[in-house]
Amino acid sequence: MADAQAIHLNQDTFQATIDEAGEKPVFVDFYADWCGPCQMAAPVVEELAGDYADKAVIAKVNVDENQELAQQYQVVSIPTAVIIKNGEPVDRMTGFSGKDGFTKLIDKALEA
Repeated sequence: MADAQAIHLNQDTFQATIDEAGEKPVFVDFYADWCGPCQMAAPVVEELAGDYADKAVIAKVNVDENQELAQQYQVVSIPTAVIIKNGEPVDRMTGFSGKDGFTKLIDKALEA
C-alpha cells in the first residue's frame, strides 16, 4: 500500500487517532511550514506512511496551528518526532536525521 499518506492531525482529531491505534505505534511529526528541516523531512514522512501502512500510524501535527498539542508533548524545537504507543509517548527524536533515523524510531517501537 505504497500510496498511503500521513494523517494530518489537529486538536480535535489527535486523541481519537491515538485511541484508535491501540497497540500500533503512532509516529507523530511535529512540524511547521516555514521550517527548512521540516520541509526536508516531509517527503520522508509521506514515504514512511506507505512503508508502514499496516504496522504503524504515521501522522503530522502543524505546531503553528496546534500549539496546545505541541506544549502537551513538550515540543520546543522542530521537527520533533514522537512515538506514542498504547496512548503514552514512548520515544522521541528532535531534528531530522534522515529516513534511517525515523525508521529506527518506528522499528524500535514495533519491537517493544
